Amino acid sequence: MAARLPGRRLRGDPKPTAPVGVVLATEGCPLSPAAVDEAARLAGGATVAVVSIARIHGSALGLPNPGLLPSRREREEQRDIVAGAIEALQRYGVQADGEVVVTRNAGRAFARVATLRGASHVVLETRALGRIRRLLEGDPAGTVRRRLPGVNLVHIRAGSSVGGDARR
Repeated sequence: MAARLPGRRLRGDPKPTAPVGVVLATEGCPLSPAAVDEAARLAGGATVAVVSIARIHGSALGLPNPGLLPSRREREEQRDIVAGAIEALQRYGVQADGEVVVTRNAGRAFARVATLRGASHVVLETRALGRIRRLLEGDPAGTVRRRLPGVNLVHIRAGSSVGGDARR
């Protein structure tokens, strides 16, 4: 049996539920050093939960369709993103764990994880999307703001330098 990297769960393993101070979230794009730095700074000795999304691409007449689920390769890419972020956080001396969530709605999944784990900060890195794509796919940062009004959200757009559009 192959050794698992920290933060990697096998199917059937229980999801992490231990309290955390920060949720470091991505829609599936690799996390930038700026996002990891911000999460490590906000953690202040608390654990960081790394969450990545493997997106379900739609539905077939409202019925589950295996062709719309993320492929094994897509799931492995997300696991590698989570493992890389955990290793980077551990280099800062921050304890971290992680999970890959398979969902259609990234913002709702991030809010659910932050609520379940009792996080006081969410560092969210998203891809820069055009207006039409954002309308079709939704805005995860807006969803997290609406669902978690008392949580400090730091929104970083992938490819930008430090900060992005941060709300503190």
